[in-house]
Amino acid sequence: MHSNGQTNWIEVDLEAIRQNVRRLLQITGVQVMAVVKANAYGHGLVEASRAAVEGGATWLGVARIDEALTLVQAGIPAPPIVLGYTEPERACEAASQGVRLAVYDRTIAEAYATGAKNAGKPLVVHAKFDTGMGRLGHSPKDGVEFVRWLKGLPNVQVEGVFTHFAEADEPQKPTTLKQLAVFEELLQGFNAAGLRPPLVHAANSAATILFPQARYNLVRPGIAVYGLQPSPTAPLPPGFRPALCWKARLASVKMMPSGQGLSYNYQYFTTHEERIGVVTVGYADGFRRVAGNQVLVRGKRVPVVGAVCMDQCLVQLDEVQDARIGDEVILIGREGEEMISAEEIARQWGTIGYEVVCGLGARVPRVYR
Repeated sequence: MHSNGQTNWIEVDLEAIRQNVRRLLQITGVQVMAVVKANAYGHGLVEASRAAVEGGATWLGVARIDEALTLVQAGIPAPPIVLGYTEPERACEAASQGVRLAVYDRTIAEAYATGAKNAGKPLVVHAKFDTGMGRLGHSPKDGVEFVRWLKGLPNVQVEGVFTHFAEADEPQKPTTLKQLAVFEELLQGFNAAGLRPPLVHAANSAATILFPQARYNLVRPGIAVYGLQPSPTAPLPPGFRPALCWKARLASVKMMPSGQGLSYNYQYFTTHEERIGVVTVGYADGFRRVAGNQVLVRGKRVPVVGAVCMDQCLVQLDEVQDARIGDEVILIGREGEEMISAEEIARQWGTIGYEVVCGLGARVPRVYR
């Protein structure tokens, strides 16, 4: 794919997103809420959301109301749900635009009800319960009374209840089953009181794959939508593929003498006459200043040498004698038989694949196919 004249760019395979959502539907047999917060995990909010809906997603999960409103304004038909906190003064706007909000606190819920009174239609909410994550969420102990009270508020319609798992990507630990037991007890209370809302959701990507009992009638995958595994202990089954490829270019190729220091603070010295290339990517783009980085040039792995700069980095090209200025450099993706995945980079950087793709810079253009 052509870079449109950019020095480094991200190629997003929209068909991969569609296929990944179709695979999730096939595996679960329930509705899918594609989580598209954080610019769709770096893939592009509007374009990735549209592809997810085309693949069969019927809901979209976001973290901020402005993300939700962007989707509404783009004409994407799946309703967006703000899974995090929303300022009460935005309640009227949310209600009028059909944006769903999470509620987990009586004070906030009352403020939402007051704020939505002039919207012309009720604010649709999903009640969130903290079953063990320790973040946002109402206590399950009086959860039935909380939902009963919510249903009595003016200008508010309770559409769903949900929770979030802390360790679903580590299935060997008991945490998820404990959280599920707490959530199940709460749901039984709703059933007994005739208060169970239409939608129940709990499963992130890892739980969607590993805990079928957590699927209910709606799953809430994020990272799996983009073809990335939740963790090494929660791999994706066959049928998923990564949607993102990150590329740059060689801006220079030259021979450097033995003993030459390279880049800032001379963290690398050549040990012989070395072929050194300059790559048009740096830490301002999301390529971290971490020792041991590798990239692909003409299908071969080459090491990044010296300190990564803000806009550029250096690579040692002794094994790629035919490398030329203008060649593509693969930072994330496949070329020939070689592949560098977001998960591999995450291991190198001491983080998770989520942070790698979410940290790709806003100045890096996304190119869609």
